[in-house]
This record gives sequence, C-alpha cells and structure tokens, in this order.
Amino acid sequence: MFNWIVRSSLQNRLMVLALAALLMAYGALTAWRTPVDVFPDLNKPVVTVMTEAGGMAPQEVEQLVTFPIEIALNGMPGMTRLRSTSGVGLSIVYAEFDWGTDIYRNRQLVAERLALVRDRMPQGVSPVMGPVSSIMGEIMLVALPLKAAGEAVPEGLPMQAREYADFVLRPRLLSIPGVSQVIPIGGEVRQLRVEPDTARMAQFGVTLTQLEQALRGFAANAGGGFIDLNSREYLIRHVGRTQRVEDLAGVAVAWKNGRPIQLQQVAAVRYAPALRRGDAGYNGAPAVVISVQKQPSADTVKLTAALEAALTELRQGLPAGLSEPRVLFRQADFIQASIGNVTEALRDGAIMVAIVLFAFLLSARTTLISLLAIPLSLAVAALVFHLMGLSINVMTLGGLAIAIGELVDDAVVDVENILRRLKQNRTTAAPISVFEVVRQASVEVRSGIVYATLIVVLVFVPLFALPGIEGRLFTPLGIAYIVSILASMLVSMTVTPVLSYYLLPHMKRLDHGDTPLVGWLKRQDTRLLHWSFGHARTLVIAAVVGVGAAAASVPFLARSFLPPFNEGSLVISMLLNPGTSLAEATRVGAVAETLIREVPEVTQVGRRTGRAELDEHAEGVHSAEIDVDLKRSDRGREEVLADIRRRLSVLPAQVSIGQPISHRLDHLLSGVRAQIAIKIYGDDLDTLRGLAERLRAGLGQAHGLVDLTVEKQVLIPQITVRLDYARAAQAGLAPGEAIAALQALTDGAHVAQ
Repeated sequence: MFNWIVRSSLQNRLMVLALAALLMAYGALTAWRTPVDVFPDLNKPVVTVMTEAGGMAPQEVEQLVTFPIEIALNGMPGMTRLRSTSGVGLSIVYAEFDWGTDIYRNRQLVAERLALVRDRMPQGVSPVMGPVSSIMGEIMLVALPLKAAGEAVPEGLPMQAREYADFVLRPRLLSIPGVSQVIPIGGEVRQLRVEPDTARMAQFGVTLTQLEQALRGFAANAGGGFIDLNSREYLIRHVGRTQRVEDLAGVAVAWKNGRPIQLQQVAAVRYAPALRRGDAGYNGAPAVVISVQKQPSADTVKLTAALEAALTELRQGLPAGLSEPRVLFRQADFIQASIGNVTEALRDGAIMVAIVLFAFLLSARTTLISLLAIPLSLAVAALVFHLMGLSINVMTLGGLAIAIGELVDDAVVDVENILRRLKQNRTTAAPISVFEVVRQASVEVRSGIVYATLIVVLVFVPLFALPGIEGRLFTPLGIAYIVSILASMLVSMTVTPVLSYYLLPHMKRLDHGDTPLVGWLKRQDTRLLHWSFGHARTLVIAAVVGVGAAAASVPFLARSFLPPFNEGSLVISMLLNPGTSLAEATRVGAVAETLIREVPEVTQVGRRTGRAELDEHAEGVHSAEIDVDLKRSDRGREEVLADIRRRLSVLPAQVSIGQPISHRLDHLLSGVRAQIAIKIYGDDLDTLRGLAERLRAGLGQAHGLVDLTVEKQVLIPQITVRLDYARAAQAGLAPGEAIAALQALTDGAHVAQ
C-alpha cells in the first residue's frame, strides 16, 4: 500500500502540490474561524430550575418547593446527580446529566416533570428553567459607577442607572448572538409602592382584600375593536395604564355614605425602590455591575469583541448624569495571553527546528522540504478540530506544541535517504531514472517510519480512556498530537517525494560528502561507541541506579490537577456572619474595596454583595464577591496576595482569595470554590458545626494552607408570627386569608404592572 501511495503521488505530482496548497489555505481559513477558548468544553449538561418563593423562610422553601421538585425530577433518563439549595425566598435545583447528552433533550425532560409538579407548588410560586449557560460562561463584568469614592450619590441616580441597565444595556447585549444571560445587580429598581395605613383602613372600614381588588383593576389597557367613520377605519384603544402617582392615589377603593374612599385616604402612594437582596460597588463607591454570560458553544474572543463594540455604541447615547460603563473583567484577556504564549512556543519551536535542520543538512532545499511538513500537518489538525467540534485552546495547542519537533522527523528521514540514493545513482555505472530513485528511496524507509509513528501514537492512546472531567480536559490534547503526527506521516509519503523529485536531483551537494558538522558528529559517535563497549557493565549499573533514583523521587514530587495560572485578576470571597443585614454587608464590602485599592498593583475593584434578581446562585446578603484587576509589577504574585490578606484581616469576615477561572474550575470539580473541600454529613447542625471547627483548627497547623473557611451554616435571626386560629375565626378570617394579609403587610404583594 505504501508503495502505491508513493508511486501515485509521483505520477500525479502537480495534483499533489495543488492539493497541498489548497489544504494549507483552507486549513488556515478554518483555523481562523474555529472558536477560541481557554479550555475544552468542561461543562456537564446541567439544567437549572429556579423558583422565587416570595419571602418564605428557608425551611418552608425546602419543604414546600425544593423537595417536591426533587421528587419530580428524580428518575429522569441520563441524569447522574441532583443538587439543590434552599434560601430565603429562593429554591435552586441543579439536574446534572451524562457527558455528551443533548442539553435541549434534557431540558425537555425537565420541562415535562415540572409540568407535573406545578399544581403542588404554593400559590404564586412557579418554577422556571434557567438559560443554557455554563459555569465557565461569565466572560465579562461591566460596572456603571454611580459616583466617585467619597462623593454623595445624587438623588434618583440609583434608579436611573438601574433602569438604564435593565431596559437599555441588558436588551442590547442580549441581542448579540452567543450571549446567554445578562445579570445586573446594584442600584434601585423603581416600583410604584402602596403602603396601607391600617389605622385609617379600620376608621373607614376598608379591608385589605378591597384594597387589593381595587389595585388589581388599576392600570389595565384593553382593545376596543374597530370603527368605520367617513370611509376610514379607526382602531379603538382603552387606555387605563398610567405612570402618574396622582392617578393611582385617586383610585376609589370603597364607598361610604355614597361617597368614594380614595386610596390616598387609607394608604401612602409613592415611587420607591423595591426590596433588594443584593448590591454592588466599584472602586469603593455604589455602582450597578452587569455580569455577561455566554452560551457554551460561543467563541469567547469574538463574542467579547462584539460586546465591546456594543458598549462603544451605547456610550454615544448615554443619558445625562450617568458615568460611562467600565469593563471590570474580560475573560478574553486571559485567553488571548494563554493562546499567545502557546503560539509563541509553537513559533519558537518551528524556528529551532529550522535552524537545526539547516545546521545538519546545510541546504536550503532539503530544509524547505522538511519544514513544509509543519504547516501541512497543522492545517490537517485544524480541519479535524472543525469536524469534531473542538475549539482552539491551551490543550489543543499544547498537543501541537509537543508534536512540533516530531512533525519533521518522517520528512527528514525521507529526504536524507532520497539524497543519499541520488548521490549513489550519480556515481553508478548504470543510473536509473530520478522517478525510480525517489520512489525506491522513499519506500525502503517507509516501514520503519510507520512503525515509529504508530509507537509514538500509542503512548497517547491512554488519554482517551480517562473518565470524567480529566478525559474532557486531556482528550483534545491527545487528538491534536495524534492527528498532527499521522498527518506528518501522510505528508512524508506524498508531498515530500514530489518536492524531492523537483528540488533534489540538481543540487550541487550531490557531488560532495557529509557536511562538516555531520562528519564531526559521526567521528565523535564512533569514539563514544567504542568506549561504551569497553565499559558496558558500568553503563548498565549507572542506568539502573538512575532509573531507581527517578522512581524513588516520584512520591516526593508536588502534584496538582492543573498548574497554577496567572490570570491577571483576582476574586475575593467574603462571608460575614449569617443574619448580617444587606446594609451592613455593603458597608463592610465598601471598606474592603478601599483597603484593596491601597495595594499598588490594583487598578480597579468591583463588588457584588448578595444576589441579583436573575442570578442562579443562592447567595445570602451576608456574602460578597470582589473582583480585582491587577497590573504587572516587580512583586511576585504570592507577595501581592499576602499583602491583600494582611489588609483584609481587620474585617469581621472570612476571606478567601482565588482567580476567576481557577475558582470556577475548583467549583466544577468539588462543588465549592476551593482546591480542597472536605464535607461532613449528619443530621445535627450543631454537631456538624463543632466538628468542622475542630477540623479547621487542626488543618490550620498544616504548612501551605491558606484561606481556611468553614461554611457558616447557622440559624439566622427570625421573627416568628404564629396564627391564633380561635381569634381568627372570631374575626371571620380563614387561616389562609389571615396569612395572606400578614404577608401583604410585611413582605408586600405584586398586584399590578
């Protein structure tokens, strides 16, 4: 078969060269269009079910919302794990499926199960599925500062900034293909609030039910059909919706003695900020922070460029009084730096290969023929990446970088043997044709080249057997290496003989012997071989001792799933005591921002406290996440981190420092944002908490551990209102009606829009 491939290539020389040129061009175009990311796709298919449950306590959320959803979702085909989190007024359930399953089929399965459980949810509670996203999908953070640090926030600006983020910036960014979710946090959400005065209501004899009924009928628009007048058709609109507070305040809620009782007589009506469960800051001042998440298959670098173009467009129409959006975090920066470093390694490797080849062959023609195997092999690899749906990332480029020196091996062996046979053919008495010399020379080394290539390929085959996330991470590296090596072998059987046929027969060096460098190396090799044969026993013993020493040192080597990255930014997680108010957590977070900005390497700081309205994470108001952008300096990374830890140690909070991508990888591996996570299971919360504190005290003495944190699972302060059934019955109130009235008076109720 090899003889046929070589012969066919030589017989169709021009076609082979044309196909090679076409392959290089198409491969370069495909590589340019291939998505670029930092890692291969590491996301297990996960469907997130979010349920907003008003102001329910975590106990009620768990019993009435989370448990029924979990029971309904259990037993779905392909589901491997079900996780849930229940917080104040929020339930989040994560359904994980097997690798490779269709995420849209999985979402259909979840939707079918949710349809069965919706009727069992509390009134006004409806579970919904989150968008298709990924844990590595947060590609950009944008901040809208409300003021500079130390300045007073102008009245009304928090509402104006949040409305701009919700109704201008968010829809514009969501319209970009590849964006999955845009989540703003901070500022104030404007709402038209009605605050009943229970004393005035009792005086006028107005019940809360009457109040709600009047408000539900307010601000309703309706169609009125059509009317023909004077040969023209007019559309009729019945407009009841208004934004004027006076219109709502004048609504009649009841009648007394033939006169209407207006809403303003029994309640205060005004525009006010909605209840917040999260806040944000930028450089120590209040801000609105927008998180942009991508779809799993989107190209991060190209999507980031589209987002920045949209932000530039939005800056031109920014309302008066608002600060320009500031990009706080760009995942593309780390991706471009990582890809750039690996690309430089590929470039430097190719240059070194070219230098070594020329030094040994001392011929531009032979060097050119051998080097052409590199771009052709890389072009084939790019086409395979496209066909397999792989992205260009540090693992695929790493596989190519490992193979870069071996890509020319097959071609070098082929060229060297063809050159040697051409020299012999020139001095023989009966020379044969150049065609036959090239064919025979290429075929006679073919079996050795194929065997050597297959042996090298077999070394990387075990990567394909790795399970779970390890396999998802390292399989692309093996694919890149194996495909490029096999492509170089194919090039040596097709393109290399054809180029040798055209370029080598007329070389002047055919009349000369080895190059000076090769001749000197041969002489040194001969001397070394003679010495080795005379000291065989010594060499064998030295080899055995060396192998044994290497094997004995393996247990003492440091181990890590992935090497530490220098992402150029940090993520600082802060946990205050559960029960801490949002205002206090915001104050402490602002102090932390100020302390962090004192570090010379810090360029900007953004903070997100609590949870945004659309966020898929059940963070309490006592938690904060601070994103820190760094610049290069003479100080090392560990020195900078130690400086930040020292400054934050004065705060009454647990602090852990990581990096955006590394944090998310840790969360993907262990479910928490740490490299090592220890989980203790049991029924008694106090016992678990005591064991955790003892464990932390013991681990604190271990060298190399930092940011030891125990999850603060404690009971938060509660005010419990228990219904007196007898007195409710005397007042003519059903228990459900009484509880609904209490909820409306304390937590509020959404009655109209």
